[in-house]
Amino acid sequence: MNLRAKVPGLCGLFLAAVCGACLMLQAADPVADSVDKDYSAELPRIEPLEPEQALASMRTVPGFRVELVAAEPLVSDPVAAAFDEDGRLYVVEMRGYSENRDEGLSRVHRLEDTDGDGRFDRGTVFLDGLLWPTAVACYAGGVFVADAPRLDYCKDTDGDGRADLRRTVYEGFSTSNVQGLVNSLQWGLDNRIYGSASSTGGEITTVATPQELWGGDAASGDASPAGPVSLRGRDFAFDPRTLAFETTSGGAQHGLSFDDWGVRYVCSNSDHLQQIMYEEADLARNPFLVAPGARQSIAADGPQAEVFRISPVEPWRLVRTRLRVSGVVPGIVEGGGRAAGYFTSATGTTIYRGDAWDEKLRGVAIIGDVGSNIVHRKRIDRRGIQHVAERIDQGVELLASTDVWFRPCQFINAPDGTLHILDVYREVIEHPASLPPVIKKHLDLTNGRDRGRIYRLVPEGYRHRPAPKLSQATTAELVGLLEHANGWHVDTAARLIYERRDPEAQRLLADRVQRSPSAIGRMRALYALNSLAALEPATLLRAMADADPGVRRHAVRIARHRAGAWGDVRARLVAMAGDDDLHVRYEVAFALGDLPTAERIAPLVELARRDAADRWMRVAIQSSLAESGEQVLAQLLADGPFCGDVARRPLLVALAEQAAGRGAKADMAVVLPALEHLPPELAATRFACVLAYRNALARRGQALADAIPEPRLLASAQALVERLVDEARSLVDDQRQSPATRAEAVPALALRPFVETREVFARLLASQQPQVVQVAAVKALARYDDAAVAEVLLEAWPGLGPRLRVEAAELLFGRKPWSLALLAAIEAQSVRPGDFEPARLRQLKEHSDSEIRSRAEAVLADVQLARRQEVVDAYRECLELKGDAARGREVFKKICAACHKAEGAGHELGPSLATVQNRGAEAILLNVLDPNREVNPQFVNYTLVTSDGRAMTGMLTTESATSVTLTRAEAASDTILRTEIEELRSTGLSLMPEGLEQQIDRQAMADLIAYLLSLR
Repeated sequence: MNLRAKVPGLCGLFLAAVCGACLMLQAADPVADSVDKDYSAELPRIEPLEPEQALASMRTVPGFRVELVAAEPLVSDPVAAAFDEDGRLYVVEMRGYSENRDEGLSRVHRLEDTDGDGRFDRGTVFLDGLLWPTAVACYAGGVFVADAPRLDYCKDTDGDGRADLRRTVYEGFSTSNVQGLVNSLQWGLDNRIYGSASSTGGEITTVATPQELWGGDAASGDASPAGPVSLRGRDFAFDPRTLAFETTSGGAQHGLSFDDWGVRYVCSNSDHLQQIMYEEADLARNPFLVAPGARQSIAADGPQAEVFRISPVEPWRLVRTRLRVSGVVPGIVEGGGRAAGYFTSATGTTIYRGDAWDEKLRGVAIIGDVGSNIVHRKRIDRRGIQHVAERIDQGVELLASTDVWFRPCQFINAPDGTLHILDVYREVIEHPASLPPVIKKHLDLTNGRDRGRIYRLVPEGYRHRPAPKLSQATTAELVGLLEHANGWHVDTAARLIYERRDPEAQRLLADRVQRSPSAIGRMRALYALNSLAALEPATLLRAMADADPGVRRHAVRIARHRAGAWGDVRARLVAMAGDDDLHVRYEVAFALGDLPTAERIAPLVELARRDAADRWMRVAIQSSLAESGEQVLAQLLADGPFCGDVARRPLLVALAEQAAGRGAKADMAVVLPALEHLPPELAATRFACVLAYRNALARRGQALADAIPEPRLLASAQALVERLVDEARSLVDDQRQSPATRAEAVPALALRPFVETREVFARLLASQQPQVVQVAAVKALARYDDAAVAEVLLEAWPGLGPRLRVEAAELLFGRKPWSLALLAAIEAQSVRPGDFEPARLRQLKEHSDSEIRSRAEAVLADVQLARRQEVVDAYRECLELKGDAARGREVFKKICAACHKAEGAGHELGPSLATVQNRGAEAILLNVLDPNREVNPQFVNYTLVTSDGRAMTGMLTTESATSVTLTRAEAASDTILRTEIEELRSTGLSLMPEGLEQQIDRQAMADLIAYLLSLR
């Protein structure tokens, strides 16, 4: 069931809030609604507030106040901004939003505070004629500006305040989806500019050379244009001096920020705070590594956390929701509609790094929601490798406004130590495609083009300090500023040091690495030296031994690229596997992969023994074991306490799978003796490793004889496999064992040919068996490619419950012989077409295999797939029935809990049900019966075909450089290495199936609706 947290069509960073209020559906008669009706009376225009009135409409938590620093006519539609070294603010103005992109109305405006009072009083149009610009970053007296599909460098060379130099540096950023344009250019610790490629990415070509921008001697290295570089699911970074362009982990929607120690945070519209855990390049070096996605949600209250808006819902949203629910117009049925909604338009994630607020608030995450007119904050617990972010303000937001024109889209750490807020200030934040013509004609989507505000959030008692003129600072002064308490000073000083390349800086920086009282200052000085190619081994070694773990961690990151030439550094890096700090060891685990194989084995074993219970440490360790993983595995298998720790076993299993995936025939000669000598009490570890190894071989289409050519070893391996299967067979049939123990043994049965295990599987699928055993049997059958598997499944089909049918159907649709057997069973009427989702039956009719397609067309010719609107209309009468919430709870558990969670029951695969009670009965009915009316991309179903011919489906929940994970009902999932993927494509359909009316009659639907509306 998919009561989706649906997000309407939107434009770039303006992710409109989900706030169609079904509570007000009774405001008009749905029967009278039509595309010809005049809705002008229901769609009054909302007037803007003047700047001082807008300030009065805002509410902050105690201890803060909002100050205006710029407003129209000085600024309009600000969506991004950057302060230069003298405190001038370059503001990107998307004046062409939302229907006039191609008219070139957008621009970059340069604002100045000439009297130092904290309010900008002079503005110059620095650059105009832009399409939909979304990001800006200062460098070398000019700015880089992102205006998809281009990223340009622009500069005023004659002093008139306007850019007379404009040169495209990179091109190819995608404009295919206006929900995901390139954004958020940020200066990084390594003195590169990082940016978000958003959800659409692009194919990027470098079209400028550093010589063209900076002169013949300005940059070294390869000056030739290059590309294309794919940014699908990735972000990017580039060196502004050499223009070297690289991909980085990412792929979120709008917002990118670093904390003081360089941890990168991003956000998407309905996933408001995410942490980047590793770089894709580190995983790519080991193609056999299955890893969680690099982008992880860290909000303790969930991706779509509750927010507390105080603004009313716009009338046009109420009307649109009513029209969508009644079927007058197509589109996603929005939820919410109450003062406390949830994140649907999160944008501009920024880590506060200033010095104006209380020191305890340094490092908090700030996120805007342009649809809910709020600014939210979270405190981040950084103790673990993956951080946890907790809401600070209970029941309120850091800042909220009653003015629906307030659209906080981005934030800036400013020279004065405060946080600046960019407010687009628009009446309507919505993409035109999401507005039906019957509503759109009553709106003015250009309203606000001439308006925009920039605010400063300050603590009570704050007194403004003017921005310094760092362009006039000496090199010594800039080096000293690396210790400054305000993040803007630190970043700007680092940038200017990199730009100037003053030889005198080298001595000063080396001294700061050793003597600075600030750990951040020591770390930034180290990066500055490295970027200037002036880092000496002795200086790096001092940093690697620093008292602060943050400095050591970054010293390791730098050392991994220097260790090849510097023997002392390499030795120190190896020794740091024993560092006391987890974050340092995490960095070391990645760094060891750059060392020669012989030098990395011992420290990786040491790290594994200490940290293999941590999933991120397992990822880092295995990333460094593209080679010699079998040696580490053998050493760990010889460690009894390690093998006996269930929390550490996943690393052993992963290395066993890798040994098979590599196909190196010598690997098992190292591992097998260690497995044979495991004592009886570690039989479970041996079982898991052998099973993983054998299954990985099967996925490659190999037998043991293909992987182990040496006769003695082969005989030993075969004997071990036979013993495991015999043990497993005894366990699965032993009714005295717990269901969980029996289920754990089932996968080993698939190590024998299906002809030998067919009868066992048939028994395990019987309705008398515990469900956990049945599920394990279905999953194990997926390991076979025998045509007879379908016969066993179809024979058991009548006795399978709903969950088992989902898993069994996944198999039957997964291989050609099984699909043909299914069609034969439908033709013989031993299986009903109604047992399967209509969308799956359509897939058979549209199958890429001509034999399946023609057979399906013949067998399913008489199967009438009901039109969804007809089903909805037929069920409307249930809205008049009295529902029973207690009975509805049981319907939910049976039908919906496979993908949704409520009152502690079910699986949280689909979107949150937190605000479903406000959607209204008719909206719920539409969601249940017509899930594909308009599909949120977050919940689209994918089809994946493996190289051995198996097809599987599910939501694409994780994607890394080396693997993808598909997840489906009951949180069942498959993780597939990219090396094993033949095809991966979106179906365009929702994960939620059509056809639930076959399982829910009208009274049950009324009960289900009553239950969902009762949730609190």
